[in-house]
Amino acid sequence: MNLVAPTLPPDATETVNVLVVDDVAENLIAMEALLRRDGVRVLCARSGAEALELLLQHEVAVALLDVHMPEMDGFSLAELMRGAARSREVPIIFLTASPSDPMRSFQGYGAGAVDFLHKPIEPHVILGKINVFIELYQQRRLLKLRNESLERALKLNETMMAVLTHDLRTPLSVVLLCAEKLAMQLPPEAPVQRTLGQMESSGLRMARMVEQLLDFSRIRTGGIAVQPGPCHCGEVVQAVLEEARGLHADAVLDVQVEGDLMVHADADRISQIVSNLVGNALIHGGGAPVRIEIDGREGARVWLRVSNRGRIDEDLLPRLFEPFKTRFHASHGLGLGLFIAHQFVLAHGGELTAANVEDEVRFEMRLPRRGV
Repeated sequence: MNLVAPTLPPDATETVNVLVVDDVAENLIAMEALLRRDGVRVLCARSGAEALELLLQHEVAVALLDVHMPEMDGFSLAELMRGAARSREVPIIFLTASPSDPMRSFQGYGAGAVDFLHKPIEPHVILGKINVFIELYQQRRLLKLRNESLERALKLNETMMAVLTHDLRTPLSVVLLCAEKLAMQLPPEAPVQRTLGQMESSGLRMARMVEQLLDFSRIRTGGIAVQPGPCHCGEVVQAVLEEARGLHADAVLDVQVEGDLMVHADADRISQIVSNLVGNALIHGGGAPVRIEIDGREGARVWLRVSNRGRIDEDLLPRLFEPFKTRFHASHGLGLGLFIAHQFVLAHGGELTAANVEDEVRFEMRLPRRGV
């Protein structure tokens, strides 16, 4: 009989280990001769103890265990393998010379076996089964290597992004200062001041993008800076709205305030959250009034609702707080604002949700009074 072993995939060049455990030396010699080939190494053990030692030293694609062995039988060895993290996922094939017994087969599968074969075993049968597990092992190994490579590339990209955005702040500050100085020195003609205004507006938008990228980098590396303290949500919201009115002269902001608005939170981060939600509402509200409700009547938390006319696409709603998602308008930023706001709310132990309510979009933040 000519047995042709399958060739390894072209990119699976690592030697694959197959473990064979049998207390009879002749059986080990025969199995090694059958299974050994280029790219496959057969690890032989004459006892359960030797097998466990080999498993500590090598990764194994599949293990062939003889059921009947002195001191530690195959079932006991399988249970020990399943109890160790390193060998827990190794496929196990039991080999036995005993007559077919449903109870022993049940015991074998209960111990974690993927197959239960009776001696004498046809060579093509055992080779076919082993080849399947070798290929599965190679595929898992390649997937793991590719995932590790991807993770390293992503980490490098995030590091580069953090460095670049940090270094961009200095030249950007110079540009904004120069624009401000030119506005005072150049003639007050409308075209000149309009150009300077556009320069300053673009610079400020870029500065917000840089700050968002820095926040994104900190969040990705687990470095969200939250410094809680006494915080009056009403005062924070009023300050944000004054700034919003300065940037949007025609904005109509309807504010409703009720209850006790004191919380234990990071006022700067709460300001960023509110600024993002209000700015988002002003941009996408089509010039209609934006309603801001702050409700502190509930004892355990304070509610903030920001509502504007419009509707969020239903397909976008489930991933609205993901980074770099599809945006309503590509010119309004990087798609990070809502992601960052959501992360800051979570860091305070709160919740941030979005919903379409009749003909309005409503963002709702529920902030515990002592969340962090």
